[in-house]
Amino acid sequence: MDEVRNERGTRGSGNVTDQVIEQPTEQADESIDELGPVDWLVLEFPGSKFRGEIAPILDELVEKGTIRVLDLVLVRKEADGSLDFFELSDLEESEIGGLRAYETEVALLLSEEDLASIAEAIEPGSTAAVLVWENRWAAPFGSAVRRAGGQLVATGRIPVQALLAAIEADDEDEDAIEGDGEGEG
Repeated sequence: MDEVRNERGTRGSGNVTDQVIEQPTEQADESIDELGPVDWLVLEFPGSKFRGEIAPILDELVEKGTIRVLDLVLVRKEADGSLDFFELSDLEESEIGGLRAYETEVALLLSEEDLASIAEAIEPGSTAAVLVWENRWAAPFGSAVRRAGGQLVATGRIPVQALLAAIEADDEDEDAIEGDGEGEG
């Protein structure tokens, strides 16, 4: 198993999908009924190269009230498989751009088990950003559903790559059909 050097300290237990906000921030101190759905993702950067293009977009989403950042961690996997986990406070401003502004909003949702599972998916020589956010835009809808006695029974996400592949396959099918009809009539 890969060596894990955790600079985050002790985290929650269990999977991120089973977590409750254990150390709410001022902003997270609102009624559970008013929370939007919470999502997470892992973005891998081969060669640990960042270009600073993500922070401004994330800033915009937060400023518009579309999302609220709940947790943000960087995981660096060295070529030998050893791991380093970093909170934003552990990094230089030049490494993270404007992301340090979210440091006060971190709710510590990811457990050590979560991070170990995530680290297994990261290629050696890469760095990954692990982002957990609340979809604030959906909070009023979710609250209305709960007040009406409804409950979420299924959810899913279709990756953009899958949508693009489906569109490409449809285009190829249409081209093949049009090609078969040429020369007739």
